[in-house]
Amino acid sequence: MAETTIGRIHHITAIAGSPSRNLAFYEGALGLRLVKQTVNFDDPGVHHLYYGDETGAPGTILTFFPYAGAGAGRHGGGQAEEIAFAVPPGSLAFWQDRLADLGIATDAPESRFGETMLGFRDHDGLRLELVEDAGAAALPGRAAEGIPAEHAIRGFRGVTLWVDAIAPTAAVLTDVLGYAAGPIEGSRQRFVHPGEGLGRIVDIRAVAGFPGGALGAGIVHHVAFRVADDARQAEATKVLRAEGLGVTPQQDRTYFRSTYFREPGGVLFEIATDQPGFAVDEAPEALGATLQLPARYEAHRAAIEAALPVLRLQEEVA
Repeated sequence: MAETTIGRIHHITAIAGSPSRNLAFYEGALGLRLVKQTVNFDDPGVHHLYYGDETGAPGTILTFFPYAGAGAGRHGGGQAEEIAFAVPPGSLAFWQDRLADLGIATDAPESRFGETMLGFRDHDGLRLELVEDAGAAALPGRAAEGIPAEHAIRGFRGVTLWVDAIAPTAAVLTDVLGYAAGPIEGSRQRFVHPGEGLGRIVDIRAVAGFPGGALGAGIVHHVAFRVADDARQAEATKVLRAEGLGVTPQQDRTYFRSTYFREPGGVLFEIATDQPGFAVDEAPEALGATLQLPARYEAHRAAIEAALPVLRLQEEVA
């Protein structure tokens, strides 16, 4: 296996429709904290919303580019699907009742690789799962309205990649990203990053014959994997390029620094630094309270704020 310093999942980014409905679902229904409201750095007329735990720790961050009026994307091959959140054992009954009370349809609980999980979708069709994870009970839970801390979502359990063939994508996970091949169930194989903590599971599902996916509301844009800092990101880039994977130049995303590459199955991967984190421009207790802009857009703040949709929590979530 190639030497690597790449770690577990840092964040996952998806496309959404209405930003207010997105806020109502993830903060209102699921109890995640809005830890940052900013803009798409490549398209400042669109919000970039970050949800996570109390501090926005790596491994807890689900982010969205919400385009008001966006059409639905198409689920299919070459995409990341089935984002799995970790909850403590014994929490699925609470979540099944809560989601039902909110009018959010769920699948019947099922077992996958020996773990009990509950599948559902957000209002845009993004595939989500809640998985009972023994390790989650040791992590602090954030109480929210209607959600006691003992049942709160802790962060990512993992994600499923839909690709035509498992082997080429598996080689990137094991030979470059440091994952170990695990068990197989049907068309899925599990890959696990060593150590403890959130975001250490990647499942690959073989979907040969499925139509290819297409970006739009309800579709994952990319999956980001962790490195501690710039030096380790540079080391990781060397490993990736040595494996023949084209990697972009580093991009400064204010809260982390990023490089991107597309794995052989077509899924866009990112390597993101843990540093500097979300408190770089807001106090920890005020995370997500106001719109934050990168320095290059500050001179245009008034125009950007006027163009962005107003965020309102009071919207239907289902």
